[in-house]
Amino acid sequence: MLEVSNLSIKIQDRYLVKNLSLTLNKGDKLAIIGEEGNGKSTLLKGILGICKYAEVTGNINLKGNTIGYLAQSMSENELSKKVHDFLFKDDNDYYEKANNLYKHLELLNLSDKVLEQKIGTLSGGEKVKIGLLKLLINEYDILFLDEPTNDLDLDSLEWLEKFINNIDKPIMYVSHDETLLANTANMILHLEQIMKKKDCRNTLLKIDYDTYVTQRLKKIDKQTQIANFEKRTFNKQQEKLRKIMQKVEHQQNTISRKDPHGAQVLKKKMHTLKSQEKRLDETKITEIPDVEENINFFFEDVSIPKTKNIISLDIPKLTIQDKLLSENIKLDIIGNTHLCIIGQNGVGKSTLIKLIYEKLKNREDIKVGYMPQTYDDIFANYDYALSFLCPSGNKDDITKARMYLGNMKFTRDEMTSKIKDLSNGTKAKLFLIKLVLEKYNVLILDEPTRNVSPLSNPVIRKVLKEFKGTIISISHDRKYIAEVIDNLYILTPKGLIKQNT
Repeated sequence: MLEVSNLSIKIQDRYLVKNLSLTLNKGDKLAIIGEEGNGKSTLLKGILGICKYAEVTGNINLKGNTIGYLAQSMSENELSKKVHDFLFKDDNDYYEKANNLYKHLELLNLSDKVLEQKIGTLSGGEKVKIGLLKLLINEYDILFLDEPTNDLDLDSLEWLEKFINNIDKPIMYVSHDETLLANTANMILHLEQIMKKKDCRNTLLKIDYDTYVTQRLKKIDKQTQIANFEKRTFNKQQEKLRKIMQKVEHQQNTISRKDPHGAQVLKKKMHTLKSQEKRLDETKITEIPDVEENINFFFEDVSIPKTKNIISLDIPKLTIQDKLLSENIKLDIIGNTHLCIIGQNGVGKSTLIKLIYEKLKNREDIKVGYMPQTYDDIFANYDYALSFLCPSGNKDDITKARMYLGNMKFTRDEMTSKIKDLSNGTKAKLFLIKLVLEKYNVLILDEPTRNVSPLSNPVIRKVLKEFKGTIISISHDRKYIAEVIDNLYILTPKGLIKQNT
C-alpha cells in the first residue's frame, strides 16, 4: 500500500536517513524509534511531502492511497478553532462523517460538549484525542502518527493500543512509550546518528519491539566483549614486541665494533621486528559499538530525611479560570517518597502540581526543582544550553555542565545551538541535567519521560528510582510508574484516591 525506495533525507550536510527502502502493507504496524533529533518526525513529513526544512530524495509510491497524519502539535490556527469546525469545516459529506463521530467520541471517552470548545482551551491529552478523532472520521487508508501517546491518560493509552492492534490499515508511528511499542509494533525502524552525528544508520526489521531490543543488546554486548578482548590481545602483543625491540636496540648500541657479523645479525633481527610492528599496526580490531543511547547521569550527594514533612495539602476546590476541576483534595507527603498522580485528561493534574510547586519553591529547608510538561515558558528566558545550566557564568560550573552535556550525548553543535532549535527530547535531557547540577532534593516532574527515546528511558528510570530525595510527579508511562513510584494516586473530580502499587 506504500512503497519507499532509496529515500535519503539531509539537513545541510548532515544525513538523517540514507538509502532507506521499505514497504508498508495491510496490517503492518511500523514503529520508528531513535534518539532525540534523529529525524523520526522528519521522516514522516518527508514521505508526506510536507518537509520544508530538509532535502528529500528518493521514490515514494502511495499506489493511490490516502494518508492521515497526526502531527506532534497543532498550529496556532488550529488551536484557535472550535473542535466542530476543526473536524468538519467545508466537508460536503458531513452527515456520513457525523455518524462516525459519535461512535468514536464514546470510544475516546469524550463528551459531545467538547465540540463547542476551542481546541486551545483543551488539555494536552484532549488535543491528541481530537487529532485522532479527525483521522478516524475521515477513514484514511494509511495512518502516520507522530507521538500519539503524548499526554494521553492510561485509559486512552489502552484504547490506543487496542485501536492500533485491531485496525488492519498500515500504521507508521513514532512513540516513546515502551509499553505501547512492546504491545503493538510488528516492524521496527531504528534511526541512528553515528560517528558523533557525522553519519547515520537505518535498521529496518520485521520484528516486535521487545525482541528487537533483546537482540540488539546481545549483539552490542557480544561485539563489545570481542572488541575488548582483541584490544587487550593487541596491547599485549604490542608491549611484548616493544620490549624485544628495546632489547635488540640496546644490543645494537653496545655491540663491539670488532663484531661486524653480530651487528649484521642484529640489524636483520631489527628489520624483521619492524616488519612485525607494521603488520601489527595494520591489524583490524573490532570496534566497540557506536550507540547513542548510552547516556550517563546521576544525582550527587542528594538526600532527605524519611520523616521530614514535605507538604500537607487540604484544597477544598481546585479551579482554573473559574472552572471547577476537583475538590476536597487531601495529601500528605513525607521524606523520600516517590509519588505519582494519574487521572483522566483535563482533570487538573498539571494544575495541582504547579500549585504544589508554588507552595514549596520558597522553602529554605528544602531545595525544589520543577520540570514542566511544556518547556518553552521557562526556556524563553535563555538562549543557549549553557546559559540555562549556568546563568552565573562561573568557569568551574560551565566545565561541569559541559561534562554532563557530553554524558547525555549532546554534540558540540547542540551545546552551542540555540535552545529553541533543539528537539523536545533534547530539551528534556537539558532539564534533567539542570535538576542534577542544582542538587535539588525535591523534584516536581510533569511527564518527565514523555519526550525521551525509549532506548534512553531505562537509564532515566533507574536514576530516578535510586534518587534519595522526594519525587512528586505526573506520568502515564507505565514502566515509570512500575519501576520508580512507591505511592500512586488518581485525581478525580471528587479528590485524590490512593491506588495500590
